[in-house]
Amino acid sequence: MTCYERSDLGLLLLRLGTGGVLAAHGAQKLFGWFGGAGLEGTGQFMESVGYRPGKLSATMSGLAEWGGGTLLALGLATPAAGAAAAGGMAGACAVHAPNGFFNQEGGYEHPAALGLAATSLALAGPGRLSLDHVLGDRLNRGWMVPAALGVVAAGTAVVVGTRNKRVRQEAQLDGQEPLFEE
Repeated sequence: MTCYERSDLGLLLLRLGTGGVLAAHGAQKLFGWFGGAGLEGTGQFMESVGYRPGKLSATMSGLAEWGGGTLLALGLATPAAGAAAAGGMAGACAVHAPNGFFNQEGGYEHPAALGLAATSLALAGPGRLSLDHVLGDRLNRGWMVPAALGVVAAGTAVVVGTRNKRVRQEAQLDGQEPLFEE
């Protein structure tokens, strides 16, 4: 097996694993599959953690995970798919950050790992065992990587920044210490 074949196989496995986990989490949010709360329940949760309006936030988060994850697994539109999934995971990290790093304490370890993997796939590309390759990389051009990551980073910064400001203000109104500092 050549180094190129090994790389392609490694990227395929990384795409299938990362994309599969993301797609499953998105399906919980969007469709209530795999024990998920669906849009209504996820929307209520999103409201409770400061993402408003909740149902729209649940829809966008679910689409970033389900859509981005599915596209990553297929190796289709990899720059956009990886960026979307990474943006969704940045939003999840904001919710979990007050609990520290480790997952068993409710920390941001899991979404950070998924976001890093999705970003890495957006940068590295899907490899030759992908729909992008079959389609001549029409949706996987070099210029698409910084464009997708830049647009998603800007949008995520606005959404998460607005959410963090809201959570801070609500904590101050309730006489509580803010959960985090900027």
